[in-house]
Amino acid sequence: MLNNDRLIQHYRQVRAQTQALVVPLSAEDCAAQSMPEASPAKWHLAHTSWFFETFVLERWEAGFRPFDAAFRVLFNSYYNAVGDKHPRPQRGLLTRPGLDEVLAYRADVDTRLQRLLAQADAPMLERVELGLHHEQQHQELLLTDILHLFSRNPLWPAYGEVPTRTAAPQALQWLSFDESLAEIGHAGDGFAFDNEGPRHRVFVPAYELASRLVNNGEYAAFIDAGGYRDPALWLSEGWDWLQAQRRDHPLYWQRGAQGWSEFGLGGLQPLDGHAAVAHVSYYEADAYARWAHARLPTEAEWEHAAGHPGLQQRDDTCWQWTASAYLPYPGFRASAGAVGEYNGKFMVNQMVLRGGSVATPRSHVRASYRNFFPASACWQFSGVRLAR
Repeated sequence: MLNNDRLIQHYRQVRAQTQALVVPLSAEDCAAQSMPEASPAKWHLAHTSWFFETFVLERWEAGFRPFDAAFRVLFNSYYNAVGDKHPRPQRGLLTRPGLDEVLAYRADVDTRLQRLLAQADAPMLERVELGLHHEQQHQELLLTDILHLFSRNPLWPAYGEVPTRTAAPQALQWLSFDESLAEIGHAGDGFAFDNEGPRHRVFVPAYELASRLVNNGEYAAFIDAGGYRDPALWLSEGWDWLQAQRRDHPLYWQRGAQGWSEFGLGGLQPLDGHAAVAHVSYYEADAYARWAHARLPTEAEWEHAAGHPGLQQRDDTCWQWTASAYLPYPGFRASAGAVGEYNGKFMVNQMVLRGGSVATPRSHVRASYRNFFPASACWQFSGVRLAR
């Protein structure tokens, strides 16, 4: 855990970075919601402040009074123990409060919380550290939600200068691992979410893992070979999803007279065949792996291999789908109180992703991190690493 001075510094850095992410956006950009699974940038700005107001200030600030009592409902996400919530699909209808008022809310929370931090005890420091990692999650969500919003605009607007997915032009290599009784889960050093523990042993049979992620050129070959038209490659639920979505390529790809293009935060660009394929669902990742005569790794295999020097694009390019359902580790216990709703209650109908992406803050990645999404999710920077 960080001490008071270091946590104050980290707090300022994280909060400033969130606001820096909206600098390229207009007030109209910040208010729009492109699908029920996404949230407006303005909502992300407010909700991350709501977290600190609700779970830190309300508990530790003497004479606590909310900035605006209505915000308790408006910017609650899924914490049933806190009370009522505004419906998620209707967040884009919140034209009020305006962006200026949300920024004033952030400033008010920052002033009050930093005053407390100077004399904070260990439980408060731990809660603030959780809030900062929660905010870093929302920094990534803010970018992926803006990408989806802009993809629905016929002007193809570019967000601005952003990191690009690292390319790995070299040939894919297979890294071999002998069977072992491996330890996985958070080792106890530094921050971790509750779902990363307890650390435990698991038997991992011998396996091979691809040295890099599947790239766009390889995935285009899958499309050209009829991969989206062959039901034998798809899980039954995946095939039904494919037909319902009328999908025959990754989410942000477009085929034109000059070949494939891809829409990204930098706008619409010719497809880079060497860049890792991104924004594919678990269904697509699984079908591609089957077509390539391989499979997706389990999360135990992925974490067991995470320290191998030959493993490229581990956590700076795309989150990587695994074949593991999102379930509790042996001995898992959710945290007490409302914050216990953070991870545990979502352990059903989700698949685990490992690694990190170009949108993930660097201080937020670690080998034990367990990201999770429904199998149909593809608006995140989700890619494919093969195993066999």
